[in-house]
This record gives sequence, C-alpha cells and structure tokens, in this order.
Amino acid sequence: MTQSRRMLVLRAVVEDYIRSQEPVGSTSLTKQHDLGVSSATIRNDMAALEDEGYLIQPHTSAGRVPTEKGYRYFVDRLATVMPLSEAQRRGINSFLEGSVSLKDALQRAARLLSEITGQVAIVASPSLAKATMRHVEMVPVAMNTLLAVVITDTGRVAQHGLVVPSMPSADDINHLSSTVNEQCGGLSLAKAGEKVRSIAETAGFEEVKAVAKALADAFESMALDERANELYMSGASHLAHSRSLADLAPLFDALEEQVVLMKLMSNLSEETNASGVGVAIGSESHTPGLLHASVVSSGYGRKAASRDSNLDDGSTTSPSDNEPVAFVGSIGPTHMDYAATMAAVRAVARYLSAFISESGTDAS
Repeated sequence: MTQSRRMLVLRAVVEDYIRSQEPVGSTSLTKQHDLGVSSATIRNDMAALEDEGYLIQPHTSAGRVPTEKGYRYFVDRLATVMPLSEAQRRGINSFLEGSVSLKDALQRAARLLSEITGQVAIVASPSLAKATMRHVEMVPVAMNTLLAVVITDTGRVAQHGLVVPSMPSADDINHLSSTVNEQCGGLSLAKAGEKVRSIAETAGFEEVKAVAKALADAFESMALDERANELYMSGASHLAHSRSLADLAPLFDALEEQVVLMKLMSNLSEETNASGVGVAIGSESHTPGLLHASVVSSGYGRKAASRDSNLDDGSTTSPSDNEPVAFVGSIGPTHMDYAATMAAVRAVARYLSAFISESGTDAS
C-alpha cells in the first residue's frame, strides 16, 4: 500500500513540476492533491522516492524535481493517450485538408505540431525503401536518355534519369511501361527492380533490354537511398524560451545532425507503447545534444489509415499492424507536457496516414 501511494506522490510531483517548472514541496502537494495523508507522510514518501532515484533535491530545503527515472515511470503509466478535443481535431483537419501535395502536407504538419506543442516538430517524408510502386512512366528527354517518373503508394513522386546506348521506338517503350506497371504494381522498389530484370530477359523485350536494366538499377538505387527521406522541421525558435544558453548550442548541433535524428526517431516510432507513441527521455536518446531534452515520435503508415477511420478516437494500435513508412515527432525539454505532446504527435501521425493513403489511391 505504501509503495502504490508513493507512486501516486511521484505522479503528483511530475504533474506539478511540468505545470510550474518549480521544485515541488510536500506542502503544495498536500494542497493541490487529495492524497489522503499528512504533509509529514508525503515528506517521507518524497525522501524515499529520492533514495530510489525518482526525484532529486536541487537545493537544500527546497522542493524536489523528477529525474529521468521519475519521468520514465510517469510516461510508462500513461497507458492511454488522451484523445484531442473536438475543436483541436477540427483544427488539425481543416489545416491539413488545404494541402495541395505530399510535400505541402508534411510542411504543414510540422508547422501545426510545433504550434500545438510549443516545441520543435520534425516530420519525415515517406521512406522509398518502405514504399510500394504504383505507377511508372518513361519519357524520352534526350537522344540517349529517358526520364523515369515513379509514383509510390504513399503519394511520393521520384524521378530518375535512364541513360541507354540507343533510344528504342515509342511503341517498345510503351510496351515495357505497360508490362512493368502490370507486373510490378504493389511491389517494393527493391522487388520491382528484381522483376524488371527478369522482364528484360523475356522474349519480346530484346529492343528495350538496356532500358529495362537501367530501370531496374533505378528502382534499386531509390530503394537504397536513405537521403530520399527528407526531414521537415519547425519551431526551433521555441527552444530559446525553454532552455538555458548553455544547453542551446549542443541541442542545435543535434538538430543539424539529420541522419542521427532520423535514426533515433525512426527507431522510436517502431518501438512504441500501446498507443503507438515512442518516448526517449534525456540520456535514453544516446545523443549528447539531447541530454536535457525528450523526444516523442510516432510512425505513420498505410494500415493505420485504413483501420483508424476516426483517426483520434482514443483507441490503441499495435506497432506490428502499423507498418510505419515514416515518422512524425516532437522534441522539447524533459519537463514537457508528455500527455499533451503524445496526444498531438499521435493525432498528426494519424492524419498523415489518412492523407498518404488517399494520395496512394489517387495515384493508382
């Protein structure tokens, strides 16, 4: 009983510190929360929590603040993420509905998430490695060059130049395009590359064998190109209001390291809790510049959109069902409002899932 009450005290300390950003004392806890015990008992509980590494006392005779371990316990007990209010959901919907392209939607999503949380928002474009091919067009642009325009199920459009020894006839190119679209639709770009190589060796495609091999190379190159994951970032100016100058330089350096950020947030989005949101607190990110920051990330993907028609109805999702093609996330101080940030990240991720699902349908 003592242990469970002690953890209620911890939760109360975390909630109050997030709200006030001032060390929390036993007297204020007694006033703010109905814990059913005296101030002296709460003081003893706080001392025990400090001994166990959940709280720290920054100054003698001052209140206490949560440690990383304290925040981690608090976040892990947020079993369900609160759904956003109807007004917030309508606001997200109307803001993102104005998107004219995938890039525009991702830029808007980053801007919106930053405004909602008051923190840095990062949105990655769908990974080509995880996308499937919807359609390809090959257009001659020079004597020995064709432009392959590839549309994926996520709505991304990728272009690749194909250099060939000699230009086949328009009919032969169209025949190859039709065959590739018929046999490769729904395949990953890597698998599509393998399929196109087998098509190149098929009778009737002798005249376009070089084009088919060049297209197969292009598919495989796109599938392996990690740089194809563009990051859209918004809200870096918010950091100046929440961090000390000493913390800002390494934090901005961390934000510049896009490959490191992409790996961290991508991994987080795949190692989520029951609500489909991953959280790294301070040193858990294994990134020096984020030592005093927390990262919240969620994947967005095809299956989430088809299953979650209400988008933010409070239901939980299984990470294995989600199959994220990219991530959306927020970076803020360790004393961020975790419940609100997790809800906002999840809601924006779900709207992006719906958006790319519709884009993929339109493209097919």
